[in-house]
Amino acid sequence: MVHAFLIHTLRATKAEDGLCRVLYSCFFGTENSPNDPQPHGAERDRLLRKEQILAVARQVESMCQLQLQACGRPAVDLQPQSSDDPVHLHESPCGAFRLTAGDPFQEPRTVVWLGVLSLGFALVLNAHENLLLAEGTLRLLARLLLEHLRLLVPTANLLLRADCIEGILARFLPHGQLLFLNDQFVQGLEKEFSAAWPR
Repeated sequence: MVHAFLIHTLRATKAEDGLCRVLYSCFFGTENSPNDPQPHGAERDRLLRKEQILAVARQVESMCQLQLQACGRPAVDLQPQSSDDPVHLHESPCGAFRLTAGDPFQEPRTVVWLGVLSLGFALVLNAHENLLLAEGTLRLLARLLLEHLRLLVPTANLLLRADCIEGILARFLPHGQLLFLNDQFVQGLEKEFSAAWPR
């Protein structure tokens, strides 16, 4: 099961000013704390989740930069691209890493990530989830979000389109469940989504 999905910024280099920013995050389910007898308030839970997601985003950013450096590829281009330029997701850096219990989640988790120019996409999974299925799902989500929200053009405002993101997640990642989808089923879901959310 997927524990969380997030979209965040990627910086070109460590020397660049600014911090990694989480642009969107969604949690599926709750994290139980058997060792904490004190009930958490809603505000404390929200702040804890915010810290957890930011920690994941920073690690994804570091992993993306390390992979680009190891491959000898240029640093991430943070300039927004023209809406006519195609994005080749198969050429985008991607990977997975494990998080130990307590850092930052109470249980061990696996993170699958994808870097597309200036944006990072990540799924936080249960530790023993199917990684190939998770990577395929993440690439599908990234493609749909880039197409429908036009995230890489200068006028894109992701923060105002959260309802559209939630519509995509509800169809392709319902309640955090990874789905085995064939091309025909994906096309049917895309048509359904396009009818509900015209571009």
